[in-house]
Amino acid sequence: MRAGSGPPAEANANFLIRRLGALGRARRAALAVVLGVLATAAMPPLHLVFFLVPAFSGLLVLIDSSARRRDALALGWWFGLGHFASGLYWVAFAFLVNAERHAWMAPFAVVGLASVCAAFPALASLFGRVFRGLGPGRVAAFAVAWTAFEWVRSWVFTGFPWNLVGTVWTASDSMIQATALFGVHGLGLLTVAAAAAPVLLVDAGARARPRRAALAVGLMVAPLALVWAGGVIRLAHAESRFVPGVRLRLVQPAIPQADKWRSESRLDHVVEQARLSVEGADAANPLPTHVIWAESAVPFFVEYEPAVRALIAEATPAGGITLFGAPRRTPPGTVPYRVWNSLFAIDPEGHLSWTYDKHRLVPFGEYVPFRNILNPAKITSGGTDFSPGARRQTLDLPGLPPVGPLICYEAIFPGRVVDSARRPSWLLNLTNDGWFGVSTGPYQHFAAAKLRAVEEGIPLVRVANTGISGVVDAYGRTTVSLPLGRKGVVDAALPAPLGGVTPYGRFGDLAALIAAAIAIMSCFILKKYNY
Repeated sequence: MRAGSGPPAEANANFLIRRLGALGRARRAALAVVLGVLATAAMPPLHLVFFLVPAFSGLLVLIDSSARRRDALALGWWFGLGHFASGLYWVAFAFLVNAERHAWMAPFAVVGLASVCAAFPALASLFGRVFRGLGPGRVAAFAVAWTAFEWVRSWVFTGFPWNLVGTVWTASDSMIQATALFGVHGLGLLTVAAAAAPVLLVDAGARARPRRAALAVGLMVAPLALVWAGGVIRLAHAESRFVPGVRLRLVQPAIPQADKWRSESRLDHVVEQARLSVEGADAANPLPTHVIWAESAVPFFVEYEPAVRALIAEATPAGGITLFGAPRRTPPGTVPYRVWNSLFAIDPEGHLSWTYDKHRLVPFGEYVPFRNILNPAKITSGGTDFSPGARRQTLDLPGLPPVGPLICYEAIFPGRVVDSARRPSWLLNLTNDGWFGVSTGPYQHFAAAKLRAVEEGIPLVRVANTGISGVVDAYGRTTVSLPLGRKGVVDAALPAPLGGVTPYGRFGDLAALIAAAIAIMSCFILKKYNY
């Protein structure tokens, strides 16, 4: 290690750090990749949360063995590459739907996306290196930096807040209750700090002050214990309330994506979903009041297909509506020609009186960024890019409370799922995860949507072509669900929203920012008193 490259205590770095420093760059990069994969194991559907401890603590130990800041930056990038490549491998499945045209792009898509996302862990790792030697303050600084760059990732280049660290807790209803206070970013901040805290036990000063190091680790883990206890108490007093007079039927047809747009099968798909919509209905078991199909469930421009509208209307409950996803286009002869990914509502007479256009589109899936420069083909059907809708909306539909529609990955954006001018009473997420087959992707997508319900204190209904479909109440509890890959329907009551707006729904990420500010101040306080 170069003279003057860190605080004097670093000259007494322990055996582990010295051995890591002696490894070649390639071996240390490979180790960083493995640690990134370990962090992915904590994500849905495995939820092996304890793997975050070796992942984040190990990353900081690797950073400690770095002689230069740029080495720490590189190690963070390799960690991120392993983490995002293993967490987003399912993206490749979308390129295999039309394998003849797009299969060659699959590895480039996964590695390219992971490489870009890895820049954010790299920058967080740089902070871990800059604050080396600060003890608990260094861990706090790393946790704040990681959380801050996750927040940036949710905005930059239209945003991609997938697999945020706080998502690891979605298997525990008690742990995610805190997101109603400070959102998934706040929960992620506490999680990274706790998982990285054991590095204090191998810091240069830990041998001289082992009790102080152990106490510091305990203090950084304690907030998660408080989060769990608070969640248990909150759920113990949670009521299960439902909207009277509303009964929903979620239709999951499990149509393989490769077959969805085949000209000879499109009408058959609509017929099958109509059959499922009325299945089992008789005098003793009347139809639900409302039926919901998935995103792009109807592979037609329904405004111009009266026979298709009549077919759906026939399966619509009397006095109710059927909600479904389908493409929408400008009238014939209109210039410029435009297409939208839309949600429609149809009544028993076949009237399409309610429409919502998806406003947050998937890059390269629904539109091609920088088309004038790159001009590659998008992977969805048709050569025309989808146009974005105007904004988030709250819709008034017959027999239902005001609803906030979300199509596909619009549900993954914390703090950006409701119309702030008029908050809805429930969220409706139509999606088509059939692009990603039987993989971890649909589980991760469902987990992200579940967090939005808790953050906003609003129930969420999710209908997916191949799953996972389900109903989540305002506390994040799944009341009914259909598993991935299963064809069928599930009937459910619509949960009621909470009585008021959650702190997160009112203030957004302000609470997480305050927690980050406290953590940063603690860095300087601990430095002053020479932890």
